Amino acid sequence: MGEVVATVKLMPEGPDVDLEQIKVNVQDTVNEDAEFHKIDEEPIAFGLVSLNVMFIVDDGEGGTEVVEEKLAKIPGVSSIEVLDVRRLM
Repeated sequence: MGEVVATVKLMPEGPDVDLEQIKVNVQDTVNEDAEFHKIDEEPIAFGLVSLNVMFIVDDGEGGTEVVEEKLAKIPGVSSIEVLDVRRLM
């Protein structure tokens, strides 16, 4: 079995949400079930900034589902969307 790298977009509940605290929570959450790689900020509109989280997981049944579910439960996160999943060579 190999590994995949996944990119997930996290939308905060609003522009006034503490993104630095969300980043800390994301790293702690991802490191429980996957290998954290990086977080990029993406300006959306009117001061709203999304976070694109990149992490590596085993290419097995369920794939990124466990991490996705945990990321969606982080306080201040409105929604998540899987942007990309690629097999590592």
